[in-house]
Amino acid sequence: MSEHTREAMEYDVVIVGAGPAGLSAAIRLKQLDADLDVVVLEKGSEVGAHILSGAVLDPCGLDALIPDWKDKGAPLNVPVTDDAFYMLGEAGKIRVPNWPMPPLMSNHGNYIVSMGNVCRWMAEQAEELGVEIFPGMACSEIVYGDAGEVKGVVAGEFGKNADGTPGPGYEPGMELHGKYVFLGEGVRGSLSKEVIEKFDLSKGKEPQKFGLGMKEIWEIDPAKHKEGSVTHTMGWPLGSNAGGGSFIYHLDNNQVYVGFVVHLNYENPHLYPYMEFQRFKHHPMVAALLEGGKRVAYGARAISEGGYQSMPKMVAPGVALLGCSVGMVNVPRIKGNHNAMLSGKAAAEAAFAAMKDGRASDELTDYETDVRDGAIGEDLKKVRNVKPMWSKRGLMASLVFGGMDMWTNTFGFSAFGTLGHGKTDAEATGEAAKFKPIAYPKPDGKLSFDRLTNVSFSATNHEESQPAHLQLKDASVPVSINLPKYAGPSARYCPAGVYEFVKDDKGDDKFVINFQNCVHCKTCDIKDPSQNINWTVPQGGDGPNYPNM
Repeated sequence: MSEHTREAMEYDVVIVGAGPAGLSAAIRLKQLDADLDVVVLEKGSEVGAHILSGAVLDPCGLDALIPDWKDKGAPLNVPVTDDAFYMLGEAGKIRVPNWPMPPLMSNHGNYIVSMGNVCRWMAEQAEELGVEIFPGMACSEIVYGDAGEVKGVVAGEFGKNADGTPGPGYEPGMELHGKYVFLGEGVRGSLSKEVIEKFDLSKGKEPQKFGLGMKEIWEIDPAKHKEGSVTHTMGWPLGSNAGGGSFIYHLDNNQVYVGFVVHLNYENPHLYPYMEFQRFKHHPMVAALLEGGKRVAYGARAISEGGYQSMPKMVAPGVALLGCSVGMVNVPRIKGNHNAMLSGKAAAEAAFAAMKDGRASDELTDYETDVRDGAIGEDLKKVRNVKPMWSKRGLMASLVFGGMDMWTNTFGFSAFGTLGHGKTDAEATGEAAKFKPIAYPKPDGKLSFDRLTNVSFSATNHEESQPAHLQLKDASVPVSINLPKYAGPSARYCPAGVYEFVKDDKGDDKFVINFQNCVHCKTCDIKDPSQNINWTVPQGGDGPNYPNM
């Protein structure tokens, strides 16, 4: 680095990620002290570009952060009007009644939103308060201080050649230092992963669990559209092959979010999550809704599902983990954005109090206490056993006993205590020889689509001359271990067709990484059975550019 010296800028708080957690933290800091210097760094080309979440939003986070959000024009325009839960068979369905469900499962008072648009609006509120927001600034490195504390991050490194060496237009990036650094990167962020490992923050906690969420936006026949309607399904097509389910949310403008989640602890390496999603749309109930409509966008991302017992320690010297960097999704509710906002607010308040006392670069223990003992912890404790029950005992046991547990937790106790998860999702992958391959129908191009066609609807783009941001720890592992032992699962678990096995000129197997297709879901980093793939940030604002998600 001697010939490429980095400049440094000093801030009170440096925030990585312009999602709901990072923006909430920035807003709250400036609400508490308008003179604080706060910067938010976003790897997407613009705020919201990498936000894949057609969500049902519990507004409690916004209520706490910006009580007059309605008057300020927050894009929460579609209140939920009705809930429906179905158990699907291949050709039929059974509606699960709402009355036996715990109160926490009700969507009354919630809104169907584009979280990308919500974050764009939140960014406007932050900038009005004086927060500096820099999109297109991927944070590639942690900067550590002399005592090993997190001092800042490196952002904006551009111009590397494909082999990682500096190119003719190389820019080394800038160091942004803060009294505190907040990491709000979302699920399995590369800097958060480094910090968790370096400071052993997961010690004594259950392993984090994940799901793969895939979503399409459809414009449908106005006669079929029911603005505010929310539908969730379980069962077919996954059956006993994997946990998961679907969501169908009717927003405005005759648009529908159609989503499908596959829990990544599935055993059969032949499972093809993307094709399960495509097959789901051919169920008579779903096909009747979508026929005559058109898909206008596609995307995918991992979802943290471990819950309360999987949350790592959230603080280390100089740094705090926010939102999905910790894992704050309420799995049965399929909601985490409200907790992300509350976590950002809590971290901001802890940092403000610390700086007011003249502290810097220490552990914000008050933030950890607030999360675990406050509203976020209360939300997640009530549902902590649903995921492990589903994983270990199956869907029906989860519905019956998980529902009972949520009811008893509503009154402050659980007959089951706190259940563990056991294996990581990578460790859960079984050997291919022990499972039967799964035959999937060919996409028809009307309701179902091949991966590469759908990826084109994510507007993802990566400069091909840059180094691949998907790195192999050992280049021989995919062909020597993963292909013969696990039937090369990366060719299937990736929802963007990044990985493939091809034959070279000699007829030997070769592993190819088409990193240009990557939609930044992080599934490969999570599910690879050999844990041989490391997801890192690409240069600039590369990646998906979700238009209305």
